[in-house]
Formats: sequence, structure tokens, C-alpha cells
Amino acid sequence: MKLVPIDRAFEDWDTLLSLILASFAYMHPRIDPPSSALHLTPQSLKQKAETEKAYAAIENGHLAGCIFCKPEPPDCLYVGKLAVAPDAQCRGVGRLLLQAAEAYAIECGLSCLRLETRIELEENHRLFARWGCQGRRSVASRLYAPHLSRDAQAAVITPCPAERDPAVGARRRRCGC
Repeated sequence: MKLVPIDRAFEDWDTLLSLILASFAYMHPRIDPPSSALHLTPQSLKQKAETEKAYAAIENGHLAGCIFCKPEPPDCLYVGKLAVAPDAQCRGVGRLLLQAAEAYAIECGLSCLRLETRIELEENHRLFARWGCQGRRSVASRLYAPHLSRDAQAAVITPCPAERDPAVGARRRRCGC
């Protein structure tokens, strides 16, 4: 398994879109409002990669996963479109991508990752908790879907390794983004 940047040299936007849609497909009948992934196109992914740091996990020449990251000053790195191909799940791909996001956050001098998962997707909450994420908070659904009376999403915060390990923290403070 290797990680490659999704940047100007990346060319397989159609496969990337297919990966994201396949990875998110299980949730569509369970969530409301629908996932923003349904609005992605190869061109919008290319534009997203121009403004965010993104990585692809490649296994045996095939795209196995991806992650997009965007700094949210003063202290968080937002993690979006963390996707793992259904046939590559439970093999460490997601954790590897999340570790890349942690490393990027440290490089940028940020102390935590922020990611969002739908409240309905409790299995995602458990998975992220096993990976060390903590601190769920609800985001009011009115921001996303005024017709809903319940919360539609939950943010999950994880401290970066720098915040857990003082030696890593010293290195983080010397780095810039």
C-alpha cells in the first residue's frame, strides 16, 4: 500500500469519483439530507484538490481510498471525503489515510483533526472511536436541511499525535505550513 498525493499530476478523476460514490453508497437510504458526495463530478474533485491537500491510497495498482484535508485555523484540520473502496475495507486503508492527515496537521501546526459523520451512522462513530477520535458534538440540522427537526450530522474531533506526545509536539511547533 502506498499513498500518493492527489494533485496536478493525478489523472484518474473518474475512478476517484467512482471510489467515493461506491464508498458512500451504503449510507444513502439511511441519511437525510443526502450526502454531498452525490453532487461531485470529476471536475469538482479536480478543483477540490487544487484548494485542499488530498491523498490516494494505492494497493496493487488500484485506487483503494482517498482523503481530502483543509486547514481550519486556528487549530483544526478538516478531514473530508475519507473514502475506502468497499473491497478494501477492514485492511487498514482508512487508518493509513487518517495518519497522513495527522502528519499534515502537525506540519501545519494544527493540534486536531475535525471530521463529520452522520448521526445515523453509528458504526462510523464506533470506528472513529477505535481510531482514537473523541468528542462528538451535534451540528444543527437547520444549517443543512431546514425541514429536519433533528440533528443531521455529528462532528468528531481527534487530537493529533503532537497533542498526545510532548516530543512530537515540540517538532510540530517548529514546523510551518
